[in-house]
Amino acid sequence: MNGFESALERVLGRENLAGIQKVRVGLAGAGGLGSNCAQFLVRSGFKRLKIVDFDVVEEGNLNRQFYFAGQVGRRKVEALRENLVSINPDLELEVLPVRIEKENAEDLFKDCDAVVEALDAPEAKRMLVEALAGTGKLIVAASGLAGWGRSDEIRVRRVGENLYLVGDLVSEAGPALPAMAPGVNVAAAKQADVVLSYFLEKTGRRDEKWRLSRAWPP
Repeated sequence: MNGFESALERVLGRENLAGIQKVRVGLAGAGGLGSNCAQFLVRSGFKRLKIVDFDVVEEGNLNRQFYFAGQVGRRKVEALRENLVSINPDLELEVLPVRIEKENAEDLFKDCDAVVEALDAPEAKRMLVEALAGTGKLIVAASGLAGWGRSDEIRVRRVGENLYLVGDLVSEAGPALPAMAPGVNVAAAKQADVVLSYFLEKTGRRDEKWRLSRAWPP
């Protein structure tokens, strides 16, 4: 156990940390949602991640995604790997520069316990959720996080037994309403929080006061 994990163990407790470190989380996309959610998951103790994205880092990504100027032009999955291991050098990462499609979606994430949907296009989001809906995995999707001044409207909704939706369900990103770092990070953090809460609940050791304060019981 390295220094980062030892410090986190003092926060979470040994059994909680050991439990979530066994969980394998898939990230479908490594853009604004995926890259930031990945760092929040790593900072929360998750270490087994599978990240799938075919894209490369562009200068236009730097205003809201977990990348840096020196990484422009590199594959997102490789750049993200580099950034995540700078937080915890002992991560178990699998990164795939692959486009997620209907034909391969289920197979890509078959070995994951949870999948974070972090794709851009609404049709791609729908495709992924439909492809994984019958697998029994935890799925955390997002819809509506663009603009500014409305972060309080980004909420978590439980819409199925193992399906959660994060967002305001309205403000899709586009030319008139761009995705900005504050809203993207709020949504990404909430996605990570759902995953963390869900698997801490599985350990049976989540704080009772915290559990009762939630509006969305897992």
